[in-house]
Amino acid sequence: MARTLSVKELSLEAFAPYGTFANMLNPDTAKIGAEPIEFFRDMSLLDLGAASTASFSTCRVLKRPPAIDVTEWHSHCAEVNLALDGDMLIHVGPATPNGVVPLDQFEVFRVPRGTIVSIRPGVWHHAPFTVDTDELNCLIVLPERTYANDCFVYEIPEGDRLTIDV
Repeated sequence: MARTLSVKELSLEAFAPYGTFANMLNPDTAKIGAEPIEFFRDMSLLDLGAASTASFSTCRVLKRPPAIDVTEWHSHCAEVNLALDGDMLIHVGPATPNGVVPLDQFEVFRVPRGTIVSIRPGVWHHAPFTVDTDELNCLIVLPERTYANDCFVYEIPEGDRLTIDV
């Protein structure tokens, strides 16, 4: 059942089932103030669930084969990813009941450097892939210790792994 996924450009309509995003480097939204100081407010929101502490982490990924072999989801919170120093590819799949993995519904999006993506609770995802760099740093924002107490990881069997058409 191996399948190849085409990369989609990020758009509000296409990404809406999975979450939201905002270009943090070139904001096009309401602001307070004027040059030389402008504050672009509330560009993206993160539902921390019942948690009161956000954790800011870096996920560093090296260039690797474009194959989705693992995926995960968080039940009680959303997750923010911010491409810091290069474009990235992310895979997402709709939230499902009882941990059923909807491999046939996964999609891949190209996220430009400086764009923040907020992934809704329950949406399948995992670490990004590099696009045009050998190494990528991605800021991850989650409630503290989500990786230890609200992270459901699924290793995709070899015959079912998805390939990204890059």
